[in-house]
Amino acid sequence: MKGERGGFRMLRREQLLQELVHDSYKSKRKLPEPTRCPKCGATFHTGRWTWDMAPAGAHEQICPACHRIHDHFPAGYVTLSGEFFRRHRDEIVGLLRNCEVTEKAEHPLERIMAIEDTEDGVTLTTTDTHLARKIAERLHHAYKGELDFHYNKEENLLRASWRR
Repeated sequence: MKGERGGFRMLRREQLLQELVHDSYKSKRKLPEPTRCPKCGATFHTGRWTWDMAPAGAHEQICPACHRIHDHFPAGYVTLSGEFFRRHRDEIVGLLRNCEVTEKAEHPLERIMAIEDTEDGVTLTTTDTHLARKIAERLHHAYKGELDFHYNKEENLLRASWRR
């Protein structure tokens, strides 16, 4: 491909930058417009996924979020633990769900996949690294506590842990 050499992308003349993020759930080619996801109803139009209605006869393809959900392959993990969390679990989970509703309304590919109880608390998984980060930051803003992030660029994976 013109402008690329061995996994590197040309920026200027001889300046090279290796591609660090590879997301196998992003389409390798431009989708026909409009495209509708048959599972969730999201529509790909003008280069992005939205909740707009697709016209009759639109191309159909499963969106990246539904694909991740089907494969049980999250892009984000948020682990919540601590005595404060155990005492306020329902209230905190409500905050997480409200954050998802707000983000998902504008960005259909940002969804919570699961909220699973663990021995120490809860692990939440998301279809997108941005949603995992937003949830963790909103949680920290509301309740303080200890917040850590670990982002793996090669796998396009974010792990956040919050404890209080």
